[in-house]
Amino acid sequence: MAFSSKPCCLIVLFVFLVSFNALVRDVGAAGECGKTPIRSAAVSLSPCLGAARNAGAKVPPACCAKVGAMIRSSPRCLCAILLSPLAKQSGIMPGVAIGIPKRCNIRNRQAGKKCGRYTVP
Repeated sequence: MAFSSKPCCLIVLFVFLVSFNALVRDVGAAGECGKTPIRSAAVSLSPCLGAARNAGAKVPPACCAKVGAMIRSSPRCLCAILLSPLAKQSGIMPGVAIGIPKRCNIRNRQAGKKCGRYTVP
């Protein structure tokens, strides 16, 4: 019997989005993402979920594109998402997620900059 990972990924994404909606009221980082609600900004990074949970996971090109765009437009928003209760609830490991820009070979990633207790590699 073959196992398809596609339904599993869809279920994980659905659970993430539901959890995200439930926790958005608790997020204390409002304003870091400008006029974009932090919830919407975080949802835009959903292609990064696997890579944010596992340092050995391949970072999808869609994730790299989203992270690169966010670093250029609002790096403080990226940090706010990373440190939000929603990220913790979703199983995101901040120490792993902070390395995604490096894993994507993003040159303007602000290496050495602090995001909470984490340092951008």
